[in-house]
Amino acid sequence: MQAWSALDETEGRNSVLRRRTSIRLLTAIGAVVATLAATGCGSGGVPDSRTKLTVWLMSGPVPDATVTAINKDFETAHPGVTVEYQVQQWNGIGQKLTTALTGTSGGPDIIELGTTQASQYTSQDVLQDLTDSIGDLNGPQWLSTLKESGSYGGKQYGVPFYAANRVVIYRTDLFQKAGISAPPTSGDEWLADLAKLKALPGIDPLYLPGQNWYALLSFIWDQGGELAENVTGTWRSTLNTPQAKAGFAFYKQLVETSGTTAPKDTDEATPQQSDVISKGDVASFLGFGSELAAAITANPSLKDKFGAFPIPSRTPGATAPVLEAGSVLAIPANSKNADLAMDWLKIETSAKYQSQLAATDSVPGTSSDTSALQTTPVGKAMVAASKNGRVTPNIPQWTAVEADNPLKSALTAYLTGRKSLEQAVSDADSAITATLTNSN
Repeated sequence: MQAWSALDETEGRNSVLRRRTSIRLLTAIGAVVATLAATGCGSGGVPDSRTKLTVWLMSGPVPDATVTAINKDFETAHPGVTVEYQVQQWNGIGQKLTTALTGTSGGPDIIELGTTQASQYTSQDVLQDLTDSIGDLNGPQWLSTLKESGSYGGKQYGVPFYAANRVVIYRTDLFQKAGISAPPTSGDEWLADLAKLKALPGIDPLYLPGQNWYALLSFIWDQGGELAENVTGTWRSTLNTPQAKAGFAFYKQLVETSGTTAPKDTDEATPQQSDVISKGDVASFLGFGSELAAAITANPSLKDKFGAFPIPSRTPGATAPVLEAGSVLAIPANSKNADLAMDWLKIETSAKYQSQLAATDSVPGTSSDTSALQTTPVGKAMVAASKNGRVTPNIPQWTAVEADNPLKSALTAYLTGRKSLEQAVSDADSAITATLTNSN
């Protein structure tokens, strides 16, 4: 009995020692795992499954399928990293962006900014400086207007994403019926064609709402006018000039010559142009391919009945300057995954995905290959017009100008006869200058 007791005691001590050794080993392994998890890496420095790249893109023309493919390529190249793709709405995005960009955690790693809002953020030190990375992001192929929109103070904060410009989209059958065999190549020819179309009963020759200020910009720029200039460090309106007034006057010529049924006190979104076009009694309008597509979806009988041409210039054979609307992509300064975000941008700016953007009726932001875009009449006209693309003043104060937009109210006052050309333009000029100077 004593022998068995001694043996049992010895075995018991050994068992305790084995358990203690196992516990120490497991504790050490746990510490290693915890350390790797804290750094977001597993074996070989690969981020673990909890590493997440958050991408905010706006609701728009870029198909989800394209973004999904970009995300898949990125995740394949970065095992253990997942992309959280969130589609944002333009309405209310300003406050949401401000909150995200000034926060300390949980914000996006990549954001999309509209060209007219970009300077509001590029001027506030809330975005990563990408100047030294331009060469890694297909920089030589960047669309100049979008590059300008993403820059501030000599530094680059935004990468061109996509662009679009308004063109004249027209019913080929109605133009032929009016005896018009080819699109106009000057402003005067355009007016003459509208007069011919006006003779067609029940047809609106050119649907042009009274507050389409995007179209107004083309006419102002085409006449040699500008919107604003920097005078000794202070931005002021340059609207009250003969050139800008000539742009307003041409707008009124289009309205009166066409006899458009469009309201004079609303813009192209009220009502939506696509809803108006789908009724089938509009011969032409200024807009995007997406609006035409929506109209055809609502009224399939209109399919294959439309052509397009760039807005004609007052100079025969030339196209008028156009506002190059679009977006840039940026990396927030508070992103915790800036290096991963840069890798995502490298994939997005590759020729593979830029060609896909061109196939969706968008001018690709970082590629000169627009062959896919030119397979449609609207796309072909957009490419031709984009060579003369322009942007609004690339300053933070311009966001405040657009919020109230004196250009819209000036157009309505002038077109309805409530104000003379001189008074309408003078009032708008004063209002824009006041906004620019008060926003400094």
